[in-house]
Amino acid sequence: MADTPEKRVKKLVVDLLKKHGVWYFFPGNNGFGKSGIPDIVCCVDGSFLGIEVKADKTKKPTALQVRCGQQIEAAGGTWMLVYDDLTLMVLDAVIENRKDR
Repeated sequence: MADTPEKRVKKLVVDLLKKHGVWYFFPGNNGFGKSGIPDIVCCVDGSFLGIEVKADKTKKPTALQVRCGQQIEAAGGTWMLVYDDLTLMVLDAVIENRKDR
């Protein structure tokens, strides 16, 4: 089975998380979870980080995903949308900033 464009971006994100030693997991989407949850849930030095991954910048998060991101941020966490090299660099900077606290 060939990798999809989104899977390729997810692999880059996971590689970055592993490089930094970040704890992460992929929430199961089996019908029992909450809709809109980010693709990857992380804890970076005690800070919650939710990452929504898209194949490219033309793919937009759903209204539920955006709402969940707003709820995460309102609760003091960070929510990010990652889809290319630039947003991957921003993620890298966010992780570095969390580790420097």
